[in-house]
Amino acid sequence: MLVLFETAAGYAIFKVLDESKLQEVDSIWKEFETPEKANRVVKLKHFEKFQDTTEALAASTALVEGKLSKNLKKVLRKIAAKEAHEQLAIADAKLGGVIKDKANISCVHSSMVTELMRGIRNQIDGLITGISSREMAAMSLGLAHSLSRYKLKFSPDKVDTMIVQAISLLDDLDKELNNYIMRCREWYGWHFPELGKIITDNLAYCKCLRAVGDRINFATFDLSEILPEEVETEVKAAAEISMGTEVSEEDINNILHLCDQVIEISEYRSQLYDYLKNRMMAIAPNLTVLVGELVGARLIAHAGSLLNLAKHPASTVQILGAEKALFRALKTRKDTPKYGLIYHASLVGQTTPKNKGKISRMLAAKAALAIRYDALGEDTNAELGVETRAKLESRLRHLEEKGLKRISGTGKALARAEKYQHKSEVRTYDPSGDSTLPSVPKKRKFEEVEEEEQPAETKVKSKKPKVEVVQEEEEIEEEAPKKKKKKKKIKVEEEEAEAVEVEVEEEEPSTSTAVETPKKKKKKKKVKQEDDE
Repeated sequence: MLVLFETAAGYAIFKVLDESKLQEVDSIWKEFETPEKANRVVKLKHFEKFQDTTEALAASTALVEGKLSKNLKKVLRKIAAKEAHEQLAIADAKLGGVIKDKANISCVHSSMVTELMRGIRNQIDGLITGISSREMAAMSLGLAHSLSRYKLKFSPDKVDTMIVQAISLLDDLDKELNNYIMRCREWYGWHFPELGKIITDNLAYCKCLRAVGDRINFATFDLSEILPEEVETEVKAAAEISMGTEVSEEDINNILHLCDQVIEISEYRSQLYDYLKNRMMAIAPNLTVLVGELVGARLIAHAGSLLNLAKHPASTVQILGAEKALFRALKTRKDTPKYGLIYHASLVGQTTPKNKGKISRMLAAKAALAIRYDALGEDTNAELGVETRAKLESRLRHLEEKGLKRISGTGKALARAEKYQHKSEVRTYDPSGDSTLPSVPKKRKFEEVEEEEQPAETKVKSKKPKVEVVQEEEEIEEEAPKKKKKKKKIKVEEEEAEAVEVEVEEEEPSTSTAVETPKKKKKKKKVKQEDDE
C-alpha cells in the first residue's frame, strides 16, 4: 500500500513495508515513537518538491477545493505506470474520488489511514531526507501566510465582511445605549423626577445633566444651546418646586460620568452609521436604494456575505430572519410568515396592513435581482435600484387606490369585485284585513287608502260598504210599521241606481271619494223623508 502525504515543501509518496503492524488502529502510534521504528513501517518512495511559494500555494488551494493539481497528476501517473496494483492511502476522501476518476488508482481512506498520517507527521524530519526541520518550518510559515492572503482575496474585493461587523456593532451599541440611558434616568430621577417627563430626548437629557449637575443650578444656568426656550422655562419652573430627594456631590459625579459615557457612545454610533451608509452605497448600491442601508446590511449579515445572499431565491429573501416563525408554522400547519427582515423597509412600512404581504413579495423579488447585480455585476451605479423603486412605488399607489387591474385578459374587469350587501325593504303589517265583522265608518277610511294602492281591486271592494248601508237601513225600517213594505221596493231600486253612480265616482282619486261618502248618506235620508211624507 502507498501513502500520499502533502507537505509545505512538496508531495511525498511512502511505501508501507509491514501492513500487519497497522491492523490495530489504537496501537499504530507506538510504531512511530522513534524515527527508527517509523522507518521500519514506511519508506519514502518519491518526493516531488515545489519550485517556489506560488506553486505550493496553487497546489494547496487545489487540495482545499478537492481538485487535482498538475504536479500531483504527474506524480500519480508515474506511480500508476510502475505500481498500478497498489492501493493509495489518502487523507481526504473527496480527493480520492477525483484521483480514482482521473488517474485510475484505487484509494483508501479510513481511521487507520488517519492514524498513519499522524504518525508520519510526527516523524517527518526523519522520514524525508535532504530537508532540515528549520527549512520545513520556514516553508510551512510562508505557505500559511500565502494561503491566508489568498483566502482574503477570494473574499469579494468589496469586503462585505466590514458591513457584517459594522451592523453587528451598531446593534450592540443600541442595546448598550438603551441600558445606560434607562439607568441614568432612573438614577437622577430620585433627585429631579420631573425632568424625565419634560425632556423626552435621551441625548438632550444627558447633555442637560452634564452641563448643570445639581438641581439647584437649573434656576441660574443657561440651557438655550441644549433645549428650546419653552422647554427651558418649564424645566426651571419644575426645578423650584421639585419633590425629589437631596443627593450628595459624589452621587452627582457618578451620574455625570455615566452621562459622559452615553454622550460618547451616541457620537460614536452616529459616526458608525455614516460609515455603514457609505460602505453600503459602495458595495451594494442598488440594494441600498431599494430597502435602505440598515435592512440591506442586516440581510447581508444574516446570509454571511453578499455572494451568499445573491445565491438565495426571492422567496428566501422575503422571509429571511423569520426562520423560527416559518418552522413553527410548518409544524403546527398554520399560515407561514409573509415577511422577515424586509418588513422594516420603508416601502413595506408605508403600506396598509392589507397590502403588506403583496408589497413584501414584490420587493423581495426586485431585491433579489438587485443583490445579484451588485454581487456579480461589473457596474457600481444604482440606476437599476432607482428604476425598480419607482416601479414599486407606482404599483403601491395602484394598490392603495384599488385600481389594480388583471394582468391577463381584456384588463377591463377589476381584480376584485365589491362585496355583495343585501338591502332588505322593511314592510309593516296591516291588521285591517284580519276582522270579518262589519266595519265601522272609521275603518272605511283605511279601506279607501288600500284602494289607492290597488286600483284594480276597487270595484270589488266598493260593493261591500253599499250592502252594509242597505243592511243598516233595513234595520231602521223594521222598527217602522209594516205598511211601508211597498216603499222599500222603491228604495232598493233607487239604491241600485246610486250604486252605479258610486262605481263611476270611485275611479276618480281617493280624496274625492272620501268627501262624497257623507253626501250619499244625506241623499238617502232625504229620499226616506220624502217617501214617509
